[in-house]
Amino acid sequence: MSKSLGLAKVSARGGFNVLWGLTISSIISAVGVMVVAGILPEEEFGLVSIVLIGPNIITTIRDLGLDRATIKYTTQYKTENNITKLKSIIVSGTLAELVLGTVFTVISLFLSGVMANILERPAIVPLIQIASFTILADALLKAAQSAFIGYEKMNYHSLTLVFHSIFKTGLMILLVMLNFGAYGAIVGNAISYLSAGIVGAVLLYMVLLKRLQKEEGKLEIVSTLKTMLKFGLPLSIAMMLAGVLGQFYSFLVAIYTTDLIVGNYQVALSFAMLVSIFATSVTTVLFPTFSKLKAKEDSETLRRVFQYSVKYAALLIVPATFAVMALSKPGVETIFRDKYEFTPLFLSLYIGTFLYSAIGNLSAGNLINSQGKTQFNLKVTALTFIIGLIVSLVLIPQFGILGLLVTHLTIGMPGILVSLWWINKNYNATIDWKSSVKILIASAISAVVTYLITSQIILASWIILIIGAAVFLATYILTAPLIGAINYNDTQNLKEMLKSLGPLATLITPLLLPIEKITKNK
Repeated sequence: MSKSLGLAKVSARGGFNVLWGLTISSIISAVGVMVVAGILPEEEFGLVSIVLIGPNIITTIRDLGLDRATIKYTTQYKTENNITKLKSIIVSGTLAELVLGTVFTVISLFLSGVMANILERPAIVPLIQIASFTILADALLKAAQSAFIGYEKMNYHSLTLVFHSIFKTGLMILLVMLNFGAYGAIVGNAISYLSAGIVGAVLLYMVLLKRLQKEEGKLEIVSTLKTMLKFGLPLSIAMMLAGVLGQFYSFLVAIYTTDLIVGNYQVALSFAMLVSIFATSVTTVLFPTFSKLKAKEDSETLRRVFQYSVKYAALLIVPATFAVMALSKPGVETIFRDKYEFTPLFLSLYIGTFLYSAIGNLSAGNLINSQGKTQFNLKVTALTFIIGLIVSLVLIPQFGILGLLVTHLTIGMPGILVSLWWINKNYNATIDWKSSVKILIASAISAVVTYLITSQIILASWIILIIGAAVFLATYILTAPLIGAINYNDTQNLKEMLKSLGPLATLITPLLLPIEKITKNK
């Protein structure tokens, strides 16, 4: 077996462990959001998301890139079997996250009045103060999850996600049903976050730290933190820029859009989880996978893994995106009936950014960061930040949420193209452009066929949804191999990768059989 395929198998197993956690937690969270959205008035539900804007900005600033540094160096030192440095990385990262989480939580509490005034809603100061405790909780949770990802203990990462979603959903629904309104939703979110953070810290100690403590070797916290910050600070600044830009959008939306429209948009984001869980699974495993490779020593493997990562991610995410677009209306109506009438349009536009997986947006940044070139990614993010500021200031005041969605769709493209150019120049690696175009075409054809058929059916929304999903899947399975979006070698590679999933492979592999037959006979 080639090294690239071996890495792909490990990534598939890790990706599945992330996927089941994301899927279960996302479904539970989405159910919770939709139940809460169904109980609360649309304006009050929109207010909940507005309250979180300030604490979310501070959370973005807090990390200093330590989570990504923990993943990279945990993976690297585990691969090198350097236990002493591995222990130093996990302990140093955890302590730093705890200290920073505490400091920035206090800062958020002091700034709650300022944030409420900026949002032109002075009455929400107590809500912002309650939400501020999610900053400390997020620090604890990130410390544990980063170590689990780097150590390839993805199942524990998923356990923390599922616990958080169960507790969050249960508390929010309970408190809202007890007529605590937006206060209930915010309190439920804060308590569940803190509980998940504590559980994550306990698991981190039991699974990793307790065992590593038995190993000999002196902890070098100061020098380790210097190494982590050298790698992580450019990423942190990049994440700050991206996070601040996102929250800047939220400020503009809060000022120029009604709470009702914001509520419709938030529901669209919940439905977008159907696609984002796949994208997050891919990005979560790609960074540690690329971190195992060194460009100078593994140049050919690096090129192959990069190309595989783009193609196979696109084969999963692009059709899922088009399917959600085609079925957005019956999907929303199945749950909310006549409420949230703008959500299908918002959803279809918002998830359009996931189509960029076909040109490598999920892989490019991970590859560059894994090789330690975080300063280049900072430059790309700065470019996106500047473009985003300009475009959003023009579009959001004029068009509200629609302006925001157009901004999302357009500002990332220059950065993606620059990253692809840089990767080709420095690593002689590129994506399979023909395959990407064919995947987009096959998915678009499937979506058009699905929309045309479902739009003519007059039945209950949930029946239309089921019929539409079946039509899309059947059309894609036929179209993709016929136009060459997937070939026979791809089916064999995918089957080999699926073997790492054990018994689950027997459930997934049959979906490849019709594609395998079509491609084999071409």
